[in-house]
Amino acid sequence: MPTINLRDFYPWYLHDEFVEVPEVIAAELFAGRRYEQAHARRMRRNKTTYSLDETNGTEAEVYSLCHILSPDATLDLMERHCRLCRALNSLPEIQGIRVEARYLLGMSVKDIAAAEGVSEPAVSKSIQKGLSAMKKILREG
Repeated sequence: MPTINLRDFYPWYLHDEFVEVPEVIAAELFAGRRYEQAHARRMRRNKTTYSLDETNGTEAEVYSLCHILSPDATLDLMERHCRLCRALNSLPEIQGIRVEARYLLGMSVKDIAAAEGVSEPAVSKSIQKGLSAMKKILREG
């Protein structure tokens, strides 16, 4: 069985964490990473930026100066993203699922309640508790 480093696949791992996984799972993880890298390259190559200064609304340059971040800003953004992922993953499973569905997937409380077969106030209260717990974790870290 191949050994993989979870840090290579999940941004919230701060230290190397090696685990043995079946060959099928390792192949899927590597294929997923290759797909994401290829997708990022395609997005970079085909990116069109929009501007109010041009007559047709688009600029010829691939990158606009206003979208380029400094290395420090990029590092800060990556660290904030990792902290947010760790805070979300520290929640109890049902709260994490509900917060993710509400704020990352854009589902309404009504849709989440209908999908889970529970009441809307229960979902709303669970989301609020989850957000409070995440705020506490983010303040401490």
